[in-house]
Amino acid sequence: MYACLKRIGLDWFILSIGACIFAAWLYPPIGVDREPVSLGDVATAGVSLIFFFYGLRLNRGKLKEGLRNVRLHCAIHAMTFLVFPLIVLAAVSFVDMSPKNPHYYQWLGVFFLAALPSTVSSSVVMVSIAGGNIPAAIFNASVSSLLGVFLTPLWMGVFVGASNGGYGFGETVLKLVFQVLLPVSLGLALNPVFGGFAQRHRTALKYSDQLTILLIIYTSFCQAFADGMFDGYSALNLLVLAAGVVAMFFVLFFIIYAFARAMKFSREDTITALFCGSKKSLVHGSVMSKVIFSSSAVAGIVLLPTMIYHAAQLVIASAVANFFAGSGRKA
Repeated sequence: MYACLKRIGLDWFILSIGACIFAAWLYPPIGVDREPVSLGDVATAGVSLIFFFYGLRLNRGKLKEGLRNVRLHCAIHAMTFLVFPLIVLAAVSFVDMSPKNPHYYQWLGVFFLAALPSTVSSSVVMVSIAGGNIPAAIFNASVSSLLGVFLTPLWMGVFVGASNGGYGFGETVLKLVFQVLLPVSLGLALNPVFGGFAQRHRTALKYSDQLTILLIIYTSFCQAFADGMFDGYSALNLLVLAAGVVAMFFVLFFIIYAFARAMKFSREDTITALFCGSKKSLVHGSVMSKVIFSSSAVAGIVLLPTMIYHAAQLVIASAVANFFAGSGRKA
């Protein structure tokens, strides 16, 4: 059974996310109580560790080598940080975005998803399976993560400021400096010394990152359920949200494909643009929500579209990557 689920992209991590949400709904006080140990504080500390080890694994030499294909890089980051947010802004223009709207935080979560950077590991894996430009995928996925540290909170400032009239951007930037930028910078500085160690233990570090993400998701949903943030949300609401998020994936995917064809990208660069430009990072979504949204209860709702998108992109991208792999072999 598990092998079948894994084949379509539903691995232990995706299944664990569902289990964490169910456990949070079943008995939220465990993730809310501060005694004997505050799980929320542990998750906050884990955010800095994730970015420290991310910086430690970044190879500056490989990043410099990847600077050559400028057209491809610009296309990918324009899709990730410009086109996707603008699509959502266009949709939101038809919606009442005052905080009095009962679905305000749901829309906030959709825009938060649109403003996130691309994934790293899964983008590279999918590009590799499909037969794309792997060095370019590694470069763009890594740069996207770094750009997201600045551009995601900037976009959220524009969105929240426009809809709510106020946003603690200065406070958010200060949190980002201490919880994200300093750990990444420290990791980058130590890469020449400990980079080899990080690469040798990258599997263990990946599991550590995933466990921290699960803890963030669990504590966020515990707070959300404890505060009644999901009261009034029906199964139909969630189905509509899921359908909308999946539709967004396909819209962006086809926009990227059409743009790559118009720019006469090679087959390998087209594949890289498709997978790196359409993916969104649950890792960054989880840790950034912890930094940007001071209320853990709000973070639970805001993360929901990102979690749905994450699961959908793995399933759909796996199928598309295998299609490209098959068509490449035939050619």
